[in-house]
Amino acid sequence: MVIVLKKKQIIAISILFCGIISACFLHNLLYTNVLQTETFASSNWGLSFQKNNPIPIGNASIESLKEFDTYYLGDVSKKKIYLTFDAGYENGYTPSILDALKENNVKATFFLVGNYLKTSPDLVKRMIEEGHLVGNHTFNHPDMSKISDMQSFKKEIMDLERLYKDITGQDLKKLYRPPQGKYNEENLKMAKELGYKTFFWSLAYVDWLTDKQPSKEQAFEKLSKIHPGAIVLLHSTSKTNAEILNDLIKKWKNEGYEFGSLEEF
Repeated sequence: MVIVLKKKQIIAISILFCGIISACFLHNLLYTNVLQTETFASSNWGLSFQKNNPIPIGNASIESLKEFDTYYLGDVSKKKIYLTFDAGYENGYTPSILDALKENNVKATFFLVGNYLKTSPDLVKRMIEEGHLVGNHTFNHPDMSKISDMQSFKKEIMDLERLYKDITGQDLKKLYRPPQGKYNEENLKMAKELGYKTFFWSLAYVDWLTDKQPSKEQAFEKLSKIHPGAIVLLHSTSKTNAEILNDLIKKWKNEGYEFGSLEEF
């Protein structure tokens, strides 16, 4: 009787133990899937630079982004780079930046928000007159990854388009950059539905803190990671960028780089 009881206990304990293990496994599996879904659904654009490879790796692959007409890198077999500026407001340095671009015969893309268009229409017109592209950085510069419906997404995009046309009389180029690089898969789909190509970047540095500007030496060191196909992001609010741009462009040209247009994508 004692032996039979022990066998039953062993069987019961084994069944209970297996149930616990199965439940834990299922929980971990479900948690992992949820975590991966959330990570994929909403993300901040990021890069990693490998020790022996000058070409950075994005936190989303070139192939997966291309499905949504989204890019962060050009043709890495050619020494061509794409210069872009994000401009949320005018800080007094855009004229110097435009001067440097003109002197070096380089065309750039300026991703603008509504505030910039409202407060600096003459500079926007100068950008166009001198052959630069103007792209859509949204009207209010919100965290677009928190926008999940087309109506709200479209309003941010279309409000900027309308203001740009009111000021310039031209249609805005269908080039989009998510504010702060925050996005989700639905955002990329919606941008594509609206006819936009989305552009992240493969080279940038902390140049947007106006009260903590990097030195010229620090800026040159960070931007020494230039590479074939680079989409370079700079901020036009940066005093340092305005001071170094002339020399920076000459340096890159001396290294054999030429400058392309995002319209090539």
